[in-house]
Amino acid sequence: MRKIIALLGLGLLFNHFEANCQQVNVIKWPEVQEVLTTSSDTTYVLNFWATWCKPCISELPFFEEVHKKYKNKNVKVVLISMDFVKDLNTRVIPFVNQRNLSTKVWLLNEPDANEWIDKIDSTWSGAIPATLIINNSKKKKVFFEQKLDYDRLVKELSDFL
Repeated sequence: MRKIIALLGLGLLFNHFEANCQQVNVIKWPEVQEVLTTSSDTTYVLNFWATWCKPCISELPFFEEVHKKYKNKNVKVVLISMDFVKDLNTRVIPFVNQRNLSTKVWLLNEPDANEWIDKIDSTWSGAIPATLIINNSKKKKVFFEQKLDYDRLVKELSDFL
């Protein structure tokens, strides 16, 4: 009987842990392209980052704050991981859960960056962190190949709202 109770307790604990885990979706280029070409009035903030990039990690809290501040204002923040897909379960998901990220996280599974980097922005060398803020219905787009802080993000977003 004790074994059954212990197993039930572990099951409940596991289910609680699973329920609080952030989902990281592995995507291909068409999902990103859909954001770049949508005609909706949503402003998208796409941040390209990786778990091994120190400047990327240091700016993640600012994107979290922006996500929370603007979630009811037609702004969607998406953190697009540039980590390898093979590291999804061992590195990316634990990283995201450790930091309690509530922002949507995608892992872009497109190994040949030369095929899509210019489609994000023609000035992008491929270095990260990089951020694209875009609203197609307003025909506005701004790109940064640098680390951003909270005040700069808010300032740039104010031009879209």
